Amino acid sequence: MSEFIRPCVKTAIPGENAKKVIALDNQYMMTVTKASPLAIKQAKGIVLEDVDGNIFYDFTSGVGVINTGHCHPKIVKAIQDQAEKLMHFAGTDYYYEVQSLLVEKLAKIAPGKHGKKVFLTNSGSESVEAALKLARFYTKRPQFLAFMGAFHGRTMGALSLTCSKALHKKGFQPTMPGVIHIPYGYCYRCPYHLQHPSCDIFCVKFLEETYFRQMVDPTEMAAMFIEPIQGEGGYIVPPKEFIQALKRICEKYGILYVSDEVQAGFGRTGKFFAIENYDVVPDIITAAKGMGSGLPIGCIIVDEKLDYPYSGAHSNTYGGNAVCCASTLATMDVLINDGVMNNAKVVGDYLHQKLLELQNKHSLIGDVRGIGLMQGIELVKDRTTKEFAKVERDRFIEEMLKLGLVCIGCGVSSVRFIPPLIITKQEIDVAVEIMDKALTIVENGK
Repeated sequence: MSEFIRPCVKTAIPGENAKKVIALDNQYMMTVTKASPLAIKQAKGIVLEDVDGNIFYDFTSGVGVINTGHCHPKIVKAIQDQAEKLMHFAGTDYYYEVQSLLVEKLAKIAPGKHGKKVFLTNSGSESVEAALKLARFYTKRPQFLAFMGAFHGRTMGALSLTCSKALHKKGFQPTMPGVIHIPYGYCYRCPYHLQHPSCDIFCVKFLEETYFRQMVDPTEMAAMFIEPIQGEGGYIVPPKEFIQALKRICEKYGILYVSDEVQAGFGRTGKFFAIENYDVVPDIITAAKGMGSGLPIGCIIVDEKLDYPYSGAHSNTYGGNAVCCASTLATMDVLINDGVMNNAKVVGDYLHQKLLELQNKHSLIGDVRGIGLMQGIELVKDRTTKEFAKVERDRFIEEMLKLGLVCIGCGVSSVRFIPPLIITKQEIDVAVEIMDKALTIVENGK
């Protein structure tokens, strides 16, 4: 696991060196989603150092990418070794061993007893696009279902499924037709004002009894795209029965079940794929982020019956890049054989308990939720009314940054805690101490 280092913020954020980096970025970079005024120089394990020498804990994992920790020595070596031998040779047109070894490993680790096939991509959005094309091709159906709060990417097809912020689609309408959205299993804020478990998963029943009767015939629906834990939507963990009921509906009407594991997969929840927490076998899995430990690679893993009947139906140039494949193989080795995935379960449970203790101490925390090291809290102005505390959430993140903890928000007023899976309980204790101090500052209005 990582060497123990405490955060140490010595200068203002941003410092003078960071201001120079930010000025250049603002002058030449197109508008992007910068989350904080950090200019990172280097990183190791869970520790970040900025260009001004400030030390932080990374509780974002590079937005769910660095599951094995920054610059893990096994992964660095795998990248170096592969780069010396072969960096790229169009992987969809020719063969090379490192790619073949990777697709075999991915196919065998995917849930389910049937044979699997793998298509390699460059990102989560591209994985979702590949799944959209395959689902429409295989089923010959035009319609798709996704969920309120969902985030599946920003390319035009994936954007059609995304429904977490109206801003994502502003200026880009109309997106791909044929997508409907229904409420997710967000029990803390049930749109039907019911309580789980007495609701008997009404939200899924409403899909079959109302949506399928009034909005779309289920025999017209190609696939459902479902995050096993909603990411950008607020780190929402649905009831197990919600996921299982959706799978039964898919099987009943011949709809493909797509589990979007781009943020939740590759060990984040203590299982290799988050859907395994629900005992459901999807037809298609989309993955990316945590695959390459920082290198751009993604994939879809599908039941072999879904494979295209002829070559050329779908392809890309960089998918399955040799260096990215080597990094992913090393990542899987570290996650599985070095105990990192198990650590995500053990330390994730520990973090969850610590967050519950913070909830007992701080009235701002309305809800604590998560599996493994995919944890989140939702801040509210009042626990009875559950009024969103967005301003307070943003201030909380700002104060944590000043104290040396880098976090990012999600949903309307939630914060996600997703450190690298190598994190220790000792480092969790330091992080929770910072959270406690930051919450106190926000609640006191200082």
